[in-house]
Amino acid sequence: MDRSVQRWLWLMWALVLAMVAVGGITRLTGSGLSMVEWHPLMGALPPVGEEAWTEVFEKYKRSPQYQQVNHWMTLADFKRIFFWEYSHRLLGRLVGVAFMLPWFYFLARRRLQGSLRWRTALALLLGGLQGLLGWYMVRSGLVDVPHVSHFRLAAHLLLAFGVGQWLLWLALDAATPSHAEAARAGSRLSTRLSIMGLVALLLLQTLYGAFMAGTRAGYSYGTFPDMNGHFAPGPFFRSPDLITDLLQNPASIHYLHRALGWLVLFYGLSLWGWILRSEARTAVRRAAAAMAALCFVQLNLGAITVVSRVAIPWAVVHQVTAYLLLSATVALLHRSLARVPS
Repeated sequence: MDRSVQRWLWLMWALVLAMVAVGGITRLTGSGLSMVEWHPLMGALPPVGEEAWTEVFEKYKRSPQYQQVNHWMTLADFKRIFFWEYSHRLLGRLVGVAFMLPWFYFLARRRLQGSLRWRTALALLLGGLQGLLGWYMVRSGLVDVPHVSHFRLAAHLLLAFGVGQWLLWLALDAATPSHAEAARAGSRLSTRLSIMGLVALLLLQTLYGAFMAGTRAGYSYGTFPDMNGHFAPGPFFRSPDLITDLLQNPASIHYLHRALGWLVLFYGLSLWGWILRSEARTAVRRAAAAMAALCFVQLNLGAITVVSRVAIPWAVVHQVTAYLLLSATVALLHRSLARVPS
């Protein structure tokens, strides 16, 4: 495959990573509700001049976040939170342009062969849906309650991760042209199913990470490995029904996120040990080692994040590492399916 197509796909994967980082900062600084309007085509330019800034600030003053939370803000304070939401939206537009223009070029030059044409078109469609979902999420915090729905936040984060992994898979396919024909020569079925299980577990953990952020559950328990002196789940599951504990209660959500973190670590290390015993190909073993190392790093980053009372630098690195860990596991799955040189 054309190397320029490969480089483009890797660049897009990296740009999604940048979006995940900036999105995390936007959420943690409380900036996500600072822009109360959505103009996908005409909103690329920021306010220019004092009059324009005052107009935007007056619109923000009518939002629930200003009236209930940030009523103390001056225009200078507003500009600081506006910066991150504006940067997040602008980066989203740049990612869209960085995808569309090369895509049309490669399509016109017939460099996207076979199924790669529709598979890259799917990535373009998912990217557009991500923008719509982002605004749908923001809207939930502009009516009555000055907080976005943690369900919409989770959907927004999961779709971002999903788009990134799809781009990664395409990039890896581009580097392994014989992937489809060589699938029978990959790792044993039990190994592949075990890696798929870890992917599913990481997506579930990402879901609960978004629930943690959306319910602000991370701020309540600043000790590790205990939760304010407790290890057993009893003190945290106090809702009238299990569904509420699983989906709404900040205390039980926090407990489940920690429990899933330990499960990811033990699963990842066990999978690495299994691959070392059963897999001879160096590329697969290296991918498994990277996955296991990131499992260990991610659990420690989660611990530092809660102990620091969700300090922004640690929380952002924790979210970025979640993306990298999922990517390493997806790369491991790809390696286990394809004929990889030893």
